[in-house]
Amino acid sequence: MAFPAPFDLTAKVALVTGAGAGLGAAFARMLATAGATVVCADINGAAAKAVGDELVAAGLSATAVELDVTDESRVDTVVQQVAAEQGALDILVNNAGIGDPQSLPLHKVPTSDWRRVLAVNLDSVFLCSRAALRVMTAQGSGKIVNIASMYGLHGSLMSAVPAYATTKGAVVNMTREVGLEYAASNIQVNALCPGFVQTEAQGGLLKHPKVVARLSRNIPMGRVAMPEDIAGALLMLSSSASDYMTGQTLVIDGGVSAA
Repeated sequence: MAFPAPFDLTAKVALVTGAGAGLGAAFARMLATAGATVVCADINGAAAKAVGDELVAAGLSATAVELDVTDESRVDTVVQQVAAEQGALDILVNNAGIGDPQSLPLHKVPTSDWRRVLAVNLDSVFLCSRAALRVMTAQGSGKIVNIASMYGLHGSLMSAVPAYATTKGAVVNMTREVGLEYAASNIQVNALCPGFVQTEAQGGLLKHPKVVARLSRNIPMGRVAMPEDIAGALLMLSSSASDYMTGQTLVIDGGVSAA
């Protein structure tokens, strides 16, 4: 598949966290199809390998690595290995994330649940971005795309997700701050805020027909997104098409936040 020049990622190297399923897998496929060599990273090493093998079988360039994004030492090691083995790290997609283990109002949230969500959704963005920026500043270029959520811009009326919403709001503002810090360094940092997407997250809840039907009634476009609906915007933020854009947040929610 040929991509217009601004979206062509030939010779680029991308690291996608949480690439073993759902949005991460769709992002890896999109970047590889656009020409990038994609490193599929996931805490589930077998799932990451399955996605990487699928891409290679399709004639694309990919590899896989097991990565716990909350492990500082492991993050640093993996990023350095990617840069050393591939010769660069041009794109980091901070996609790994989890929801609240239980939908509970704040006064009932266990501290262990709170800290786990913060570690995966927020600390990992810091750890992975810091490691990648060490490489990107040395090479003089780079793209970081943080996956936030529409719940990073407003609260949830559907269920109680205090930890998730808090972390995604923090990711949105971290994107602004880091985007400004590296604006003069030829490194662009932007965020995507997806709405409801049918993935395996939360035990596949968003794929359940009754849940999909209920949510669809509250989405102006009348349907819950598929991962591929978000991947095009990810490509734009990962490519030279967004070279004059940094610290920004792109919302893809079927019109929910416009209401």
